[in-house]
Amino acid sequence: MLTSQRKNLILDMLRREGQVVAKRAAEEFSLSEDTIRRDLREMAAEGLLRRVHGGAMPITPDLPDFTARQAISSDVKRKLGAAAAAMVKPGQMIFLDGGTSTAEIARALPRDFAFTVATHSPTIAAELEHHPTAEVILIGGRLYKHSMVATGAAAMSQIANMRPDIFFLGVTAAHPVRGLSTGDFEEAAIKRHISACSAETITLLTVDKLDAVSPHVIMPVSALSGIIMQSGADEARLAPYRAAGLDVMEV
Repeated sequence: MLTSQRKNLILDMLRREGQVVAKRAAEEFSLSEDTIRRDLREMAAEGLLRRVHGGAMPITPDLPDFTARQAISSDVKRKLGAAAAAMVKPGQMIFLDGGTSTAEIARALPRDFAFTVATHSPTIAAELEHHPTAEVILIGGRLYKHSMVATGAAAMSQIANMRPDIFFLGVTAAHPVRGLSTGDFEEAAIKRHISACSAETITLLTVDKLDAVSPHVIMPVSALSGIIMQSGADEARLAPYRAAGLDVMEV
């Protein structure tokens, strides 16, 4: 079998199953595991997939910075944000992660009762400047400019003294086995810390983030309370998340 044929078979498996296990691929294609591993290394170098122990996962494309992502904010994210905002109850404290989806939550928050919003994103805080009933707590620290969020020890210390009712978490990738992940080590750490301090953690997902991995794991999907998901994903792709006990709301 030609190398190009093998790689096409591997890509087909990756699209179909959301992962490639080297041992299983070798059995299915009647090839040696060494051949599959060599192909996976080459395909990872070509940017076609991400190598993990025992096989490969879909690659998550590099995200543009926050300003660029704002410019391409879509109706889908507005729907996700509105669904999340509708979950907020009077008197609650919520924590909004940085990101374009959570910015849509800030824009959609109710204006007829009082609540508190904590965030480590100055951009999110600015969205709430003229909100009539929201008390806003802005966490400070070292600014991670790519995502426009505060990180580091100072931010972690402030968050440790909070107990939000809901943390609306932003991620770059979600996988039922590999967990929730993002592209920066420190950002992953602070997201994990906020979740640990919160009563509930809910993430907002577009279809392109499903069954993918980024370099730094935040936490397993089982640590979530629920997912607000763009409609249109195959039920087979959502089934593992529901099996983990998660409430998956499609909007």
